[in-house]
Amino acid sequence: MRDEWGINVIRLAMYTDPNVGYTKELHNKVKEGINYATELGLYVIVDWHILSDGNPNTYKTQAIEFFKEIANEYKNNENIIYEICNEPNGNVTWTRDIKPYAEDVIKEIRAIDSDSIIICGTPTWSQDIDVVAKDRIEGYDNIMYSLHFYAATHTDWLRNRAKQAIDNKLPIFVSEFGICDASGNGGIDYNQSEEWIKFLNENDISWVMWNLSNKQETSAIINSNCNKVTGWTLDELSNAGKWLVETLKK
Repeated sequence: MRDEWGINVIRLAMYTDPNVGYTKELHNKVKEGINYATELGLYVIVDWHILSDGNPNTYKTQAIEFFKEIANEYKNNENIIYEICNEPNGNVTWTRDIKPYAEDVIKEIRAIDSDSIIICGTPTWSQDIDVVAKDRIEGYDNIMYSLHFYAATHTDWLRNRAKQAIDNKLPIFVSEFGICDASGNGGIDYNQSEEWIKFLNENDISWVMWNLSNKQETSAIINSNCNKVTGWTLDELSNAGKWLVETLKK
């Protein structure tokens, strides 16, 4: 992907809820990914992938333990990016739940790694970026905030919200997006996808597409009948995968 597609970042999404597969042993799998990315000269986003757990405080103790472990091992890496809560959702607010969580986790990371970028998730599956712009985290440098979108669901209204945050000088990173609907499935909206890429490029916002797998869903970039882990041909990619390669090469 680096040599043929032109990627410069990989996001390692580790689900944080034991009910959907989290185990402490997965820390070593994440480290394998960090080491591969580092060897290849790629940025690597280490993603504490809150989703079904909703409130980042549910496993805050485990999050701090995990990020202290990663920071101690990789604090001298120039390519590492910490993403401390993927998509807070449900009955959670920025002021009451997410910001205090973030401040506690950031404090622990910064005690070890003083300047690597830290990305913080935002409310409502990382869409309420405008709320965060009015109450950002203070006292630390190199803190960014995630904006997630799925092009067939999130259109002008979310771009307008993002523009408000940008105008307020909020540092944004699109650490996840898809070109289908928010379920990760359904049809692809190519027109809205192009509008999003144009918007991100015009505003110098970095992006990572979801997802590198062969799961039988629209957002997976590898065809579900392909079990190869490298060297994919174009016809072994899904329509989303073909779009990604074309977009990366532009």
